Amino acid sequence: MKKNKIKNISKEQAIKDVDKLKKDLFNFRFQKINGQIKSYSKISETRKNIARLKTFLRSKNA
Repeated sequence: MKKNKIKNISKEQAIKDVDKLKKDLFNFRFQKINGQIKSYSKISETRKNIARLKTFLRSKNA
């Protein structure tokens, strides 16, 4: 998720996206353990997207 795309979403949508990404990250970890994941970069990309959204939410609260 790009920065300019994050700026255009609402606070509620950002919270929903964080929850969805956390679930995806949980599933990626299980896929990694089972050897089913094709691209390990999805894990780091998901973690970065969660961090971006949390930063966006923190700036909205300030």
